[in-house]
Amino acid sequence: MHENRNQEYVVLELKITLPEGDNTMKLIKVAKIAREPNSGKLFTGTVTMQPVIGKELSKNLVIAKVNFGPGVRNKFHSHSSEQILFVTKGKGIVATEKERKTVVVGDIIYIPPCEKHWHGAAEGSKFSHLYIMSPDSKTTQIEY
Repeated sequence: MHENRNQEYVVLELKITLPEGDNTMKLIKVAKIAREPNSGKLFTGTVTMQPVIGKELSKNLVIAKVNFGPGVRNKFHSHSSEQILFVTKGKGIVATEKERKTVVVGDIIYIPPCEKHWHGAAEGSKFSHLYIMSPDSKTTQIEY
């Protein structure tokens, strides 16, 4: 008989190291960050991206907001580090080779290193998420 063992992850405990001489709290207004269009080969259509925290502020993580139009998604890919998605708008889909999940505002998705996956907007819904991962992570596109 196969025993199902669930693994627990703490996904909101983040350690941020600020550059020397700038050891103060930062308030970042994501709504005021310009949306940069991205229609690269990883996406099935155009998305916009908003860089939130980059290497200039943190040595340990990057955070960006990705905004998808209805039905737009990225193609199967993987990352060399963990990736955390936090859904901020609409209804979306996160899929691996084995499963497909519908996600909504407030959902948090943990994707382990090297897991093949894709994510994007459900048909008829705009979709946005924040992604959090290592600044040293490498992305490998699997689907073209």
